[in-house]
Amino acid sequence: MEFNTFYPQLLKIKNLPLPGETSHDKMSPAFRKQLMEKEKIAKRNPKRAAVMALFYPDEIQTTRLLLILRKQYKGVHSNQVAFPGGKVEPEDKDLLETALRETEEEVGVPSQTVEVVKQLSEVYIPPSNFLVQPFVGSLQQTGSFVMQPSEVEDLVHVDLEDFMNDRNVHFETLNTAYAKNVEVPAFKLNGHTVWGATAMMMSEIKSLLEQVL
Repeated sequence: MEFNTFYPQLLKIKNLPLPGETSHDKMSPAFRKQLMEKEKIAKRNPKRAAVMALFYPDEIQTTRLLLILRKQYKGVHSNQVAFPGGKVEPEDKDLLETALRETEEEVGVPSQTVEVVKQLSEVYIPPSNFLVQPFVGSLQQTGSFVMQPSEVEDLVHVDLEDFMNDRNVHFETLNTAYAKNVEVPAFKLNGHTVWGATAMMMSEIKSLLEQVL
């Protein structure tokens, strides 16, 4: 879909109610649901983080959604596909500033060029004890992206049509922080498997877009 057609429709999600858990559950592994029933998030005093789901036009004006492939490191989110973003720093005045700052640091998009469209439902990540606040944003022009070498291995430019295509949602057997060889719901996009918290956020975005496209 051309960005000029998509953008006015994207703005319509501003006034839509958030589907929250209804959409999250579609991409939530069974073992996560069981874990969440046993734990109270507030009691764990989670760390805070924020991410940005960024839509933009490519060189031929096709609408894209930006994801990043994280570097391989010793941690539960090593080498995973995610949205640009990260943890709150003391100088951040709020979670939106965190998302914008981290997006600028990780993929080189100046904060002032991002139009923030909507704040989404929070997602809790048990293995790292993070409570993540996602936002949806857009760029009016093709991004001149610059990867942060220490954090980002690659950029994943997802075509909107692929993102919205139900055929790209399936179950895959993976090794996770909880167990080995478990079946999880996932998006298969640009040759990458996107699952867990990022897939849950994407499911909410997809649910909102399905109402306006």
